[in-house]
Amino acid sequence: MTRFATLPFPFSLPPMNEENSRLRLFSGSANVPLAQEVARYLGMDLGPMVRKRFADGEIYIQIQESIRGCDVYLMQPTCFPVNDHLMELLIMVDACRRASARQITAVIPYYGYARADRKTAGRESITAKLVANLITQAGANRILAMDLHSAQIQGYFDIPFDHVYGSPVVLDYLISKNLSDIVVVSPDVGGVARARAFAKKLNDAPLAIIDKRRQAHNVAEVMNVIGDVSGKTAVLVDDMIDTAGTICEGARLLRREGARQVYACATHAVFSPPAIERLSAGLFEEVIVTNTIPVPDDKQFDQLTMLSVANLLGETIWRIHEDSSVSSMFR
Repeated sequence: MTRFATLPFPFSLPPMNEENSRLRLFSGSANVPLAQEVARYLGMDLGPMVRKRFADGEIYIQIQESIRGCDVYLMQPTCFPVNDHLMELLIMVDACRRASARQITAVIPYYGYARADRKTAGRESITAKLVANLITQAGANRILAMDLHSAQIQGYFDIPFDHVYGSPVVLDYLISKNLSDIVVVSPDVGGVARARAFAKKLNDAPLAIIDKRRQAHNVAEVMNVIGDVSGKTAVLVDDMIDTAGTICEGARLLRREGARQVYACATHAVFSPPAIERLSAGLFEEVIVTNTIPVPDDKQFDQLTMLSVANLLGETIWRIHEDSSVSSMFR
């Protein structure tokens, strides 16, 4: 595994004054290393907090400094174990609300339950909306999330929502590799908009689409590829890699269609079993992900490259705090 340090959004932190001294950053247990990187980018320390679990499994949170009148940012991806991390986020939000924080922003690098964003059959829950209700009712005033599985989730919140993308970090890394004859590939029709935007920033690289038929949850049957990939370097682009069934079947199809090299790019490394066995089987020259979700040692393999989105998140937090434009970072 390699790690590529990139600084796509550098800035010089202005001198501390009464206004920006109100900024506070706290981290849940889901991804403390990422929160520490963000804190370093902002030139500050993570706020002190007691976090423990009682014998019956209940979670206890106590903020250990005054946050009265402060703008508080709570970092917590709701990744595995998603229910524990979601509940911890809700408790952190509630603790800050009761401590009279002026504004509470939930920073959610990975938004769990995002795939259940609509009803596809009778008597189903729309859990993406349920999670939005829970976070809002707990007392959050604003949400900052990265690469939602479905952009419509922003509309499930009745509070300000900043949606940022990990693609600049991945693009910066790919450009540094000087790959030739690139074709950007969407692993399904639903990801075409994401792949098209990605291709445009890779010098208007051509686009290909994999047509698939999903038979059941986490099971996909790949049918054919729309576009020319013969002799080219195929870059598969998705928002997440879960069990890796879709992206690996797509890679096999691209190889059969004559692709010279195949790279996989995704923001969120969910890596549910048997993803590691599939991804490390030699289908890919490289699997490029970001650190929105921590990847433990037992889920790392030779082809894996993990990029840091800490600078991007840190810059976004600073712009929100300063009431500056966030969208201008991605133009």
